[in-house]
Amino acid sequence: MSVPFVVLIPARLQSSRLPNKPLADLGGRAMVVRVAERAKQTGAERVVVATDSQEIIDVCAQYGVEAVMTRADHDNGTERLAEAANLLGLAPEAIIVNVQGDEPMIDPKLIQQVALYLHQNPVPVATAAHFVRSAQDFNNPNVVKVVLNKRQEALYFSRAPIPFPRDDMAVVLQGADDKLPPVLRHIGIYGYRAQFLATYHQMQASPLEQIEKLEQLRILWHGHAIGVVVTDNIPVAGVDTLEDLQRMQAHFQA
Repeated sequence: MSVPFVVLIPARLQSSRLPNKPLADLGGRAMVVRVAERAKQTGAERVVVATDSQEIIDVCAQYGVEAVMTRADHDNGTERLAEAANLLGLAPEAIIVNVQGDEPMIDPKLIQQVALYLHQNPVPVATAAHFVRSAQDFNNPNVVKVVLNKRQEALYFSRAPIPFPRDDMAVVLQGADDKLPPVLRHIGIYGYRAQFLATYHQMQASPLEQIEKLEQLRILWHGHAIGVVVTDNIPVAGVDTLEDLQRMQAHFQA
């Protein structure tokens, strides 16, 4: 089943760890262009890069990728999307899927799944998760975990090991993968209804968001639901470090 949706790709030029990351060369194309090309494989009505850089807009134009200029002072990518949705004049009911600009290997089917979930369920936001398979990931604060209610909506996201297996935590800490409870790892892809993005733009930052450094906690803190697509496909890691970039460059040069 296909549904109409728009993909927005936030791409900020400056990065504390990898400056100019969206423009990094991957087999002759900038990373942000590679991301847009993957997103176009979904059949989305529009794929638009939302950026604060004229250089990124110029590179996108070379490859026929639509881009829109947004302010440079946004606190996070979701605020950038809210401005982009307004600039593009998207209808309030439009479904928007946020694809990160450092995910050049994102599975187009995952983007479609998130859009479809939002189309079929009365929630303002959708995201995705997959099951954690190792105690190492469970205990890794860089692996964000999520717990769900019976409606497959997020109860909480955390860098901490949740849900906490009281009776088996000692052996889990020692690396016993077979003692893991059903644990879900959050995948950083989001679907929104355009009208909700306008609401998010006006929301006060939450204390939980500031403690965990997870912007999606702002949504839960203000009482809004986030539906979660549980997928069996573990996505290819994006580009956060120099080592990630070198791995991705080797892939596209192969």
